[in-house]
Amino acid sequence: MKIGLALGGGGVRALVHIPVLETLDDLGIKPCIIAGTSMGAVIGALYASGMSGREIRERISRHLILKDDTWRDIMAKKNHLLKWVTALSAEFPRGGFIQTQGFLEYLFSEIRIRTFEELEVPLLVIAADYWTAEEIVFEKGDLIPALQATMAVPGVFAPASIEGRVLVDGGVVNLVPYDHLLERADFTIAVDVSKVRNHGKGEIPGALESVLRAFNIMQASAIAEKMKHCKPDIYVQPQIQDVRMLDFGKAEEIFLQAAPAIDLLRKRLKTVTYRTGGLRKTAIKRTPCP
Repeated sequence: MKIGLALGGGGVRALVHIPVLETLDDLGIKPCIIAGTSMGAVIGALYASGMSGREIRERISRHLILKDDTWRDIMAKKNHLLKWVTALSAEFPRGGFIQTQGFLEYLFSEIRIRTFEELEVPLLVIAADYWTAEEIVFEKGDLIPALQATMAVPGVFAPASIEGRVLVDGGVVNLVPYDHLLERADFTIAVDVSKVRNHGKGEIPGALESVLRAFNIMQASAIAEKMKHCKPDIYVQPQIQDVRMLDFGKAEEIFLQAAPAIDLLRKRLKTVTYRTGGLRKTAIKRTPCP
């Protein structure tokens, strides 16, 4: 039984993918292929390298100040926090505010995996060609440049240049790339972290917030249209409230708000495995995405 897992983009909200992975680990479900966009691709790459969901949570937590951290905890994390800040250096390059190469090099430094071929699980990484508006799918060759391209949110992170192409965030063309898995897997699970609710206060947003929110609206509209034509077997869409794309200080809040969706995922997976004696190919008739 081949299981495909698609992890969508959404900035810090992509941390929701971690409890999803932990749930799969708990149930003994191992994807045979993963597709990811933006931060979903980054977390997917860590998982595809052989890390468990729990190990990814622990690695990410070392670089965040959590609500229950004491001063002793913060001091113990000091070196990791400094490396994190240094890696995400604000160099204000042409086309973006932040260079991501150092961040990705540091994040993957302990894993020592540099190519798609070295991953334990096949991985598809989605990016967009800035000039032609084409969807670009990476699945072989150097890993870090592909991840740098997929998370290059326009106006925030610098675009990536690969083989003469200028590439930006894959969410521009395919936020949750489950469509690439429908022909490669028997059962597909897709996780969409783009649905966010903000309490409207009638305030005029700043320039960066305007760009990011407009980007989010565009992505939500595109995926809603895609869902009309083809759907994964399980679609996970937690509703995260009042957490912006770059609110890295709200990790615990994200996990808390995502808990109902994670509980529902666990119940659905248990129901499927109970009824079939394991995840087997469903009777759902799939229509190829246009």
